[in-house]
Amino acid sequence: MSTITKKDLIDRISDATQAKRVVVKRIVQYFLDEIVTELVADNRLEFRDFGVFETRSRTARVAQNPKTLEHVKVPSKRSVKFKMGRLLKERLSDNSPLAQTQNPK
Repeated sequence: MSTITKKDLIDRISDATQAKRVVVKRIVQYFLDEIVTELVADNRLEFRDFGVFETRSRTARVAQNPKTLEHVKVPSKRSVKFKMGRLLKERLSDNSPLAQTQNPK
């Protein structure tokens, strides 16, 4: 498994579409900024067949340090949950023809 950065994605999109790298970079950054803006506003983002992003609130709780057994107050916080869509789930499954051709066993 390798790490793909935002720069790598921008380069791939730029090469595939023959669009200037600067334009693609601006579009990708705007897209990511809009995702953040909508999640901060507690909106649910649904990308058909890809997946759904939504925020969840975790309540405050008392946890325990396993080493010292000391009780620690953990404040409430918001997190982002991602649920895979149908197409992504199919592509990741071992039964998918695409997965079999890319990862021969």
